[in-house]
Amino acid sequence: MLLKDKIAIVTGGSSGLGRAIAEGFVAQGARVIVAARTPAGRDGGTPVVEAINAKTPGMAKFVACDVSRISDLEAVVAEAEGWGGLDIMVNNAGILEKEPILEATEETFQRMIDVNVKSVFFGSQIAARAMVKRKSGVIINLCSIAGMRGTGGFSHYNMTKGAVRLLTYSLADELGPMGIRVNNVNPGIMRTKMNTEDDPVIGTETGEEYLDMIPARRWGEPEDVADTCVFLASDMAKYVMGTSLVVDGGYLRI
Repeated sequence: MLLKDKIAIVTGGSSGLGRAIAEGFVAQGARVIVAARTPAGRDGGTPVVEAINAKTPGMAKFVACDVSRISDLEAVVAEAEGWGGLDIMVNNAGILEKEPILEATEETFQRMIDVNVKSVFFGSQIAARAMVKRKSGVIINLCSIAGMRGTGGFSHYNMTKGAVRLLTYSLADELGPMGIRVNNVNPGIMRTKMNTEDDPVIGTETGEEYLDMIPARRWGEPEDVADTCVFLASDMAKYVMGTSLVVDGGYLRI
């Protein structure tokens, strides 16, 4: 029970990586607030909070949250404080919209900034304000290998994820002396809706060619990211600060 009695928030926690992180935290003893637009998410089936509480009653709760709204983020952190005090903040919510640079629109640009960058900046700020009272806490920002290497057609996404990576380093430097650890997780090609619908890779002919470039010779699973987040949130990582952990099966090899 690496996270016994801890209280965590996972934004975008109703599906994909967020769902796996929420489930992984609960399995290690944490109580989790799933902050998302809807309880059901994109994966279908039983909503994650309902599924968690069916097995371990009272270990999860859902709070409706549009992460682009600062007031919503404040409400989620207040909920965690009222539940006993926020220990772990996972800024996971994110979107991917592809546009060639010559066709890029201001609307898409702003949407990507609001969800992928603004929410992480202010989510971290609001969480840190609560954590600093106890001089302890962990903030984990979900980035991407797309924040470490540029790819044509993904300028919005590369830009926002690169911003999150550098923001993590700044926050680690500033908040570390206050007892708050901040780190960054960079997933590769994961088996989520982002890689099967938003940017179809898995299950396509082109995608199969990518497998030959991944030393692990398999796609990433949400649980691979969840396990990494459990490590970073636990005392096993008590001296890990201001770093980017790459979870990509060796694809980038850096």
